[in-house]
Amino acid sequence: MNASTQSLARKLGGWQLWGIAVGLVISGEYFGWSYGWAQAGTLGFLCATLFVALMYTAFIFSFTELTTAIPHAGGPFAYARRAFGPLGGFLAGFATLCEFVFAPPAIALAIGAYLNVQFPSLAPKWTACGAYLVFMALNIVGVGIAAMFELAVTLLAILELLVFMGVVAPGFSWDNFLHHGWAGQDAFHWGAVGGMFAALPFAIWFFLAIEGAAMAAEEAKDPARTIPRAYIAGILTLAALAFGVMIMAGGAGDWSRLANINDPLPQAMKRIVGEHSGWLHMLVWLGLFGLVASFHGIIMGYSRQIFALARAGYLPRALAAVHPRFKTPHRAILAGGAVGIAAIFSDDLVQIAGQPLTANIVTLSVFGAIVMYIVSMLALFRLRGREPALYRPYAAPGYPWLPALALSCSVICLIAMIYYNLLLAAIFAAMLAAGYLYFLATARQRAGAGVDAQLQGSAEIAAQPSPTIRSQT
Repeated sequence: MNASTQSLARKLGGWQLWGIAVGLVISGEYFGWSYGWAQAGTLGFLCATLFVALMYTAFIFSFTELTTAIPHAGGPFAYARRAFGPLGGFLAGFATLCEFVFAPPAIALAIGAYLNVQFPSLAPKWTACGAYLVFMALNIVGVGIAAMFELAVTLLAILELLVFMGVVAPGFSWDNFLHHGWAGQDAFHWGAVGGMFAALPFAIWFFLAIEGAAMAAEEAKDPARTIPRAYIAGILTLAALAFGVMIMAGGAGDWSRLANINDPLPQAMKRIVGEHSGWLHMLVWLGLFGLVASFHGIIMGYSRQIFALARAGYLPRALAAVHPRFKTPHRAILAGGAVGIAAIFSDDLVQIAGQPLTANIVTLSVFGAIVMYIVSMLALFRLRGREPALYRPYAAPGYPWLPALALSCSVICLIAMIYYNLLLAAIFAAMLAAGYLYFLATARQRAGAGVDAQLQGSAEIAAQPSPTIRSQT
């Protein structure tokens, strides 16, 4: 295959990578997380969020070593493929696809529902479909333009979260936040521990998908320098915003009334400034930027994962094409969008455990993320042992303890997810089994893929005498 069909343009700087890392996640600061209060109360959910923040901080500081050592569009797929061979690449690639292809339909429907409130004549599903078409087109036109747009809307979303915290601050009360904070009681009790475990998926929503910036590594300028800065600044930014938003919203009044709604921030602000305040209207309008930033960023993420898997022969080769003019993986962008649009229009037709399809695929997305975190940390340990000479411009601090902490926390989250979502865990396992059958059936397709030195360890490269192969070790 011609090299032009496989190469992405390197156009992204440090600020743009930071914008992608934060923008991928920032919609989670606006909605979704408050359901954790219904499970654990404010204090129980605070403990769950501290645990998840610790997991993500340890994970990102460790994951950055992999991203800088193997700056590949496949991200976790590339690390696992190099560490564990084709089967490891399949597992990480499948998990990453679940995370990044399943999350956008829910966010697109949230955009549609939001605009329907402002403009009742707009049908949410058609608006969600329109959002897909607009942002797929923006991603196809060029990664530089897409990344600058992502940075702009991310900065606006952060500004709005800071405005929210400032506006509700005068009405904040610790008494409100602490009231019945341990799963409905004022004092800690062991029954609250179960609520904390049940609330873990909602705490994960604060940080889910930050690792997607790894899939832009192949398009980054000077990845050894820009990626660590972007990742570390990104996780610190998100942690500060998560705790600030959660605490300020919980202290603005009766938090229990915010625990089962999709718009906790406007409702919290309404108690302080009234429903006719200009501040409230600004929050409602600019809150859209948080949804747009995550939606747009995740499209970038899923397209690079599909592209990398197709280039390596794990998906149909046609999906590895790069647009001759824009140098973007246009077919991969369209393929992921087709899946998302199909999910949107199937939302009311398919129900699982009494919930619509998109509500369930968000949980499946979290399953994919947690499995990918586990595989990535195992790949880090494996590569440290198998390839000590691999050039690592950034080394995980506190090795092996920090990666071990990230791995342990991820396993705990996976156990909790399975325990509280047995049916969806079974569905995820069935999907994995179906994917494995496809993996077995396409061995010839992978064998026909071009050699990619970043995916192969030093032992594999040494076994192939072709002089065209260049190792990064």
